[in-house]
Amino acid sequence: MGLKVLIADDTAFMRMTLRNVLEKNGFEVIAEAEDGLQAVEMYSNVKPDLVTMGITMPNMDGIEAIKRIMKNDPEAKIVVVSAMGQKTLVIDALNSGAKDFIVKPFQPDRIVEALQKVGSS
Repeated sequence: MGLKVLIADDTAFMRMTLRNVLEKNGFEVIAEAEDGLQAVEMYSNVKPDLVTMGITMPNMDGIEAIKRIMKNDPEAKIVVVSAMGQKTLVIDALNSGAKDFIVKPFQPDRIVEALQKVGSS
């Protein structure tokens, strides 16, 4: 079985798109979260190998979710997938513990490559 992934994004379409790309490439999507709060709760329950994290989400944004997940599991492997490509957000995400940052719209190959690289590190 492939690496287990938790997808956190506030739009159902983006979660579905990521799920399709990942499952076609051998990943196993084990959970989906609609916001950062759900992502933090689900992470501790399902213990994924990798997380894709949106930034702009209701209840708790992706940066705060990254910080909380990293506090609970310093070994967490999180890749941010966001339409917001501003430099400060990218830096905040990486400083908070994200391993990579992918800007939407993304190429499927870029997602697969990033997750394979982060997952094997």
